Amino acid sequence: MAVNVNTVYQTVLLILNQQQRGYMTPDEFNKVAAQVQLTIFETYASDLNQQYRVPQNDTDYGNRIKNIQLKLQPFQKYISNATLAGAITGTNPFTLNIYDYTNPTAPVAGILGDFYRLGSVMYRGTELNQYAQRSEITQLLLSPLTQPSINFPIFLYEAGATATPNNGLLYVYPTTIVDANDINIAYLAKPKNPIWAFTQMVGGLQGGVYLYDAGPSQDFELDISEQTEIILRILAYAGVIIEDPTIIQVASQAVASEDANEKS
Repeated sequence: MAVNVNTVYQTVLLILNQQQRGYMTPDEFNKVAAQVQLTIFETYASDLNQQYRVPQNDTDYGNRIKNIQLKLQPFQKYISNATLAGAITGTNPFTLNIYDYTNPTAPVAGILGDFYRLGSVMYRGTELNQYAQRSEITQLLLSPLTQPSINFPIFLYEAGATATPNNGLLYVYPTTIVDANDINIAYLAKPKNPIWAFTQMVGGLQGGVYLYDAGPSQDFELDISEQTEIILRILAYAGVIIEDPTIIQVASQAVASEDANEKS
């Protein structure tokens, strides 16, 4: 269940206006909300890594590893080139079509426009267990003991060429693997930016008032359990915007306390 963007915005305004401290415009809110969502989303990987190093319980709702995995689940995607033509193209190195820059003045989202982080790479249904860095490739190829083979392939992922800076290049070794239809990938998708859309009243006593428009709006895609932290983090940014150090301090302390409780 997603977090309703209107609920968050109205709560933020309510808290800010308790003592006439200031106001956060829809444009300011949308920009801050996008950053806050991405910040929380990015912590999932580090939190998951940390929780793997501490003992877990087996209760239905208290297993922190399971809870983080459930939060990430909606963003985990699997792409088979055979079923989604164009997602992976070319011969080795293969191109991951993240963005299409055929029109440099107005780039549009490519087939993998929501691509955020590469996960698993598979060759004919078998996962490539070894990711190699550029500095390691030469050594691996020179040694007879570590040379990749069809049965034990390795891969390297890098950003694309200058003409397509947001496309990714996927090198698979041995280089005899040349058919993009044999390559499947699992990746982590980026959540859509939240948008509080509105219409503006004109004239009369309500002139200039912003009215929520649910149609073009976009809710936060994070789990509903993140609503409190989203509000607190937005309030911390709001304190910067309206130059109120009290709000910054209170909101930041609340976020820190909540994070410490979740990780202790």
